[in-house]
Amino acid sequence: MTIRVGVGGWTFEPWRGTFYPDGLAHRRELEYAARHLTAIEINATSYGRQKPASWRKWGEAVPVGFQFSLKASRYSTVRKVLADSVGSIDTFMNQGFTELGDKLGPINWQFADTKRFERDDFARFLDLIPDFQDGLPLRHALEVRHPSFADPAFLDLARARNMAVVFADHDEFPRIDEQTADFTYARLQRSVEMVKTGYDEAALDDWAKQTRTWAKGGRDVYVYFISGAKVRNPAAAKALIARLGT
Repeated sequence: MTIRVGVGGWTFEPWRGTFYPDGLAHRRELEYAARHLTAIEINATSYGRQKPASWRKWGEAVPVGFQFSLKASRYSTVRKVLADSVGSIDTFMNQGFTELGDKLGPINWQFADTKRFERDDFARFLDLIPDFQDGLPLRHALEVRHPSFADPAFLDLARARNMAVVFADHDEFPRIDEQTADFTYARLQRSVEMVKTGYDEAALDDWAKQTRTWAKGGRDVYVYFISGAKVRNPAAAKALIARLGT
């Protein structure tokens, strides 16, 4: 069991002076972030391919045990008919992220809040997602945002493929706290700017307790502080890491 805690991305100008020390070279931001966090979710992969050389460089900049989660291509998940996305899935899968090796974490397939659950189409879509790429085993997380996914049929599809259903702490999206895989993937999105650590002490204590509960039985856990008051998310992640002792 490993618990990893992080944020979305590592390049954000308001983090300079709040998370990154003044004067830190931009090229060293990832290296610095990886010394204080244990995971990062990359959002850029949702919009376009990255170069194999970039994946190698990023993997070399972070320590052993650190992992990157990737947002899957939105060109696969925003379609009216998901089963028609075979081409965009292949394009996404073949961009070279396996250069990360064991520093590759789960792939997050995020769907729009208007996308309803249609069992047959969704099942055919999941059949297009591989369990391995270039010989490397993959983990997949499904971030659904429409209430229609609170359906046992959806959970059964996820369990059959060992795919995690993303736990989203958000004002508008459904909170589906069901364990459908051998890992948990949580995205906490309620940080506030008026609190230096994004969440107050009591809330952070509660999230530490919840994270330990998710980890019972040897399940790996990924917790990301995303959106909300983005400027505070690194501090929130560091505070949770301190509580967990990871």
